[in-house]
Amino acid sequence: MTWQALSMTDSTLPTDAELKKRLTRLQYDVTQRAGTERAFTGEYWNEKAPGVYHCIVCDEPLFSSDTKYDSRSGWPSFWEALDPSKVEMKEDRSYGMVRTEAVCANCGAHLGHVFPDGPQPSGDRFCMNSASLRLEKDDGETGSDDT
Repeated sequence: MTWQALSMTDSTLPTDAELKKRLTRLQYDVTQRAGTERAFTGEYWNEKAPGVYHCIVCDEPLFSSDTKYDSRSGWPSFWEALDPSKVEMKEDRSYGMVRTEAVCANCGAHLGHVFPDGPQPSGDRFCMNSASLRLEKDDGETGSDDT
């Protein structure tokens, strides 16, 4: 899929039909239906390139590679968001568990979950789905390296 940047200056979010057309089936399932990609299968779980991770739905910058770390969980993990106001936390009681869901504060896309077992200084682990993110590398490229 070729990335098509969205202009959010007019605060218009894509319609469900537009999202179904633009996103892959997995991206749609994760962001719109709170799905989860399988561990160790996502594009960014082992990504090391410097850059900023954006919401795949609305292109809001959410996480920096500076706070990304190897949690050994199989999902991209960060110890904090770029700006706490950009990631909204919600109680998630699905599947008989109580967890903290992380959603994009701009568009409501499901990103993943937050757990209190991350490194300092925050102690949080933002365990995100690669399918909900797009990496804009510091060199201007997008996606992951094949090297």
